[in-house]
Amino acid sequence: MDVIKQTKYWIETAEDDLHTAEILINNRKLLHGLFFCHLSIEKAIKAHIVHFTLKVPARSHNLFFLIGLADLNLNDAEKDLCSLLMAYHIEGRYPDNYPVAPSMTRTKEIFTKTKTLLQCLKAKL
Repeated sequence: MDVIKQTKYWIETAEDDLHTAEILINNRKLLHGLFFCHLSIEKAIKAHIVHFTLKVPARSHNLFFLIGLADLNLNDAEKDLCSLLMAYHIEGRYPDNYPVAPSMTRTKEIFTKTKTLLQCLKAKL
């Protein structure tokens, strides 16, 4: 496995997903935007898995499972954000678990925190 190439792939697609989240949120597609926020952080964590363990990341969307595989140390605020984002990942798309969209103000706050966390994760690589 080409670790540099794989790490670059995960980070570049994480950045693309964050950009997509911003477009969706600005167009009032809040739940879809938050889904892409989750996806962005998921991919950044997968970059850490590749970079530090030299292994292919697990096919999982569970941020805490992936954080454990990457052996990442996050502060409480970062963990809280990951917990919040978990509500918007793929399993939250089923009717019995479908999340309620937060306000536009709250969604933009979550987006900003996601952007900050992505920058922190990139800086740790």
